Amino acid sequence: MRLKEVAIKNFRGYRKETRVLIDRNITGITGRNDVGKSSILEALDIFFEGGTISLDKDDFNVLTPEDPIEIRCVFIDLPSDIIIDETNCTTLTAEHLLNERDELEIVKRYKRSAPNKPSVFLVAHHPTAPGFDDLHALKLNDLKKRAREKDVDSASVSDARASACWRSALWTKATDLQKQPRDLEIGKFADDSKAIQEKLFGQIPLFALFKSDRESRDSDPQAKNPLQEAVKQAQAELRDEIDRIQTEIQQKVLERAQQTLEKLREMDPSLANALNPRFKTPPKWTFDFSLDGEDNIPINKRGSGVRRLILLNFFRAEAERQVLQRYAPSVIYAFEEPETSQHPSNQEMLVKALIQVGSGNNCQVLITTHVPALAGLLPTEGLRLVEKTDEGQEIRYGDEDVLQRICDSLGVLPDPGVTGAKGLVLVEGGGDVVFLRYTASKLKEAGHIPATLEEKGVLPVLIGGCGNLKHWRTKKLADQFGVPWGLLLDSDLGTPEEPRNKEVVAELRRQGKKAYATRKREPENYILSEVVAPFVRNGASLTYTDRDDAKKIIGAAVVKRPEDVLEVFWQKMTAAQIRQVERYVDEQEQERFELTEMLEDFLTLPRA
Repeated sequence: MRLKEVAIKNFRGYRKETRVLIDRNITGITGRNDVGKSSILEALDIFFEGGTISLDKDDFNVLTPEDPIEIRCVFIDLPSDIIIDETNCTTLTAEHLLNERDELEIVKRYKRSAPNKPSVFLVAHHPTAPGFDDLHALKLNDLKKRAREKDVDSASVSDARASACWRSALWTKATDLQKQPRDLEIGKFADDSKAIQEKLFGQIPLFALFKSDRESRDSDPQAKNPLQEAVKQAQAELRDEIDRIQTEIQQKVLERAQQTLEKLREMDPSLANALNPRFKTPPKWTFDFSLDGEDNIPINKRGSGVRRLILLNFFRAEAERQVLQRYAPSVIYAFEEPETSQHPSNQEMLVKALIQVGSGNNCQVLITTHVPALAGLLPTEGLRLVEKTDEGQEIRYGDEDVLQRICDSLGVLPDPGVTGAKGLVLVEGGGDVVFLRYTASKLKEAGHIPATLEEKGVLPVLIGGCGNLKHWRTKKLADQFGVPWGLLLDSDLGTPEEPRNKEVVAELRRQGKKAYATRKREPENYILSEVVAPFVRNGASLTYTDRDDAKKIIGAAVVKRPEDVLEVFWQKMTAAQIRQVERYVDEQEQERFELTEMLEDFLTLPRA
């Protein structure tokens, strides 16, 4: 089950109902400070009862404080059946509990007089015909009575003990159910309808919120719980051995106690006879631990950025453990300003990791940010811009007009190096800049190309990925400044992204741009394994193909971050080795040199 949409009304600054579409994978909520980004995540935490945020009277909108707060969530990818018990299976569709679009829509309304006891409603396309509109509120005997009133043949009821079967028979009897959108209060459901509620809420995702201002100590329960759970699991696996050791300890202690009593008996027999050695409580197996680095500095003494990075992943581990414990089918991770206290390189790494987490089958990720670089790394389809207007908050989505608004709102500015450049080559990551510059330098040195990029005034510019905000903005700026530009993308060979990347390149070429995708999966795939081999731990063999994720394979082999592999090892390649890995034979069986030809083309970007 996935969250498709959340709507908030009368909550803090959101006086009128404001709807936010949630992406299937990762949603980035952007905007200026104090526009209500965090309120969206906190409203979700209240709805899902995540435990981080509690509703209080100050959360009611100041202009309409007596009106209820309303938080509405819409879910898709629903379970096909709801098992009420082993013999009674029904569906949300059969029970008329879905909205007009066959989605599950749940509304919680909170009164100021009882902010933590909401009324819960299903917004359903439900029968309104008299006599068929209130069946979920009827107990089994009342359903049987209603069936007699409507001349329902009891023989048509497949199981006379099941309320769901009587409801089905009644609805089938009606000539026109007159279905209309209705708010059905679940608290007024009867009999097995309450079981439907319990089963239904057992299917919704687990929501886990990580706030930017949380404590960053290793004593934080969010940090301790995953490791404490690891201790419990280890103890369970070693239970027999622990019991044996515990028995041996008890025996040895009792032996020493008896020896003591024997000595005491020599001095005072009556006192010794009055004493009985025993354990008041069983021995306890407790562990007090901390995470220390190589320099033996515990986490709570490390820098705030390191503490938050570790805690953030403790948080993920704890959320996943809870999913397993309660058998929740999916989890929604919500991160408020994950960039807080992080170095820019860590920010980029963190967002890329969250994008990968969000691509999982049972995960969605929500983040808030007002940092342009992070917004630029997120897929445009998942971007949401929050703006304040005279009417309240407005949520804008990822078309070109909105992208322009996000750029203007967050202050995305042209790279200072663009000024004075005679041509631009847009690349996806910082390592790609090194890849292009070093390759051009070595090939020029060996006489294969006439100049380096710098000598021709051609500047590689980091755009952060195919199809994202910064990519779009940088292209527009290049056009606005009249600077000719080209593009180099990873082909992502053998991955689902390959067709999209090829189409981007093909479209730009149709527009007359100099656009390329690597023949291999990524620039890291051009690194020869023999260059890396001297740095591999334990002299292990290292192999990867053009389709493999070479940066991960190499990073694991040499204990380096995958993001650092290209910068470290590409600059160890000689011109001869570069020529070796770039060589290929085309369809006409002609020998070609991919990188050499691409650089020759980019060097012609500057106008004469």
